[in-house]
Amino acid sequence: MTQKFKVFLVDKTEDNQFHTSIVEQNFDNLPPGEVLIQVAYSSLNYKDALSATGHPGVTQKFPHVPGIDAAGTVVKSSNSQYKKDDLVIVTGYDLGMNTWGGFAEYIRVPAEWVVPLPNGLTLEESMILGTAGLTAGLCINALIENSISPALGEIIVTGATGGVGSLAVSILSQLAYQVVAATGKTESHQWLKQLGATTIIDRFLTDNHQRKPLLPERWAGAVDTVGGNTLATILKSTQYNGCVAACGLVGGAELPTTVYPFILRGVSLIGIDSVQCSGLKRYGSRHAARTQIWAKLGKEWKPHDLAAISHTIGLEQLPEKIEGILNGKIQGRTVVNLQQ
Repeated sequence: MTQKFKVFLVDKTEDNQFHTSIVEQNFDNLPPGEVLIQVAYSSLNYKDALSATGHPGVTQKFPHVPGIDAAGTVVKSSNSQYKKDDLVIVTGYDLGMNTWGGFAEYIRVPAEWVVPLPNGLTLEESMILGTAGLTAGLCINALIENSISPALGEIIVTGATGGVGSLAVSILSQLAYQVVAATGKTESHQWLKQLGATTIIDRFLTDNHQRKPLLPERWAGAVDTVGGNTLATILKSTQYNGCVAACGLVGGAELPTTVYPFILRGVSLIGIDSVQCSGLKRYGSRHAARTQIWAKLGKEWKPHDLAAISHTIGLEQLPEKIEGILNGKIQGRTVVNLQQ
């Protein structure tokens, strides 16, 4: 094992400016934890971009290494559940937020955060999925647990060209749902059809500002990655006993709606938490819930077209891609190869 390793470091200057660099670090700088992992792949998420630009709601301690996803090989473990050379993934919890994350050649984390690499996935494939795939899986699990079957009608996916959205489109299509993809990117229509979208609509149609408490019923269910007025519009137009899984807020944290979708149409709004996975009571522990969803993503929920959803970069290309994801210019998933 080398004495030093490369990391993508974010630091804060005295005048509260943030800058990034690729530097070498000692293992002593890693946080405490039971499992030391050599990272093969990570991925870029919107939360990583916020962390890399100093957003206080994500990261408060600097210098810092972002990266809420990591996949690699166990180097050392004091927990009997994991042994040297095990292939594992880590997503969520505090990784990449205030605990140094996956944009590094090594991480050290609590054993509770670690999940064995599921059967059916390579390390690289697991990071094409990453937190985005886990979140999409949790959304789809919520629809299924609320009895939303393909026979009931259309499922709308907002923010469909993003990481969560594109993976949700692909997985839902595989499960025989009629998927309506909402996007403002006309150049991505063909790509979304390739992923399995049966219909594509302009995102403007999911951002209705009329002050009506209800709109005509259309959606059997929804995966909403946007929040704000988009989520309110979706709720107003969801069918009786429909279900909306909400997992994002790029469109705003406020929810300008009324109780009418809930008390007149029986619509269920399910919040999706991929950080802790604490809402899946039937699985028991948070770790068991996470493991079960990952197992599905490696088998019946695994998209057939993972390569079409992703592109791969090295640490050196992260600044450009961080700017792109913050400006809504990234399509699909960005995998970070730590082995380059």
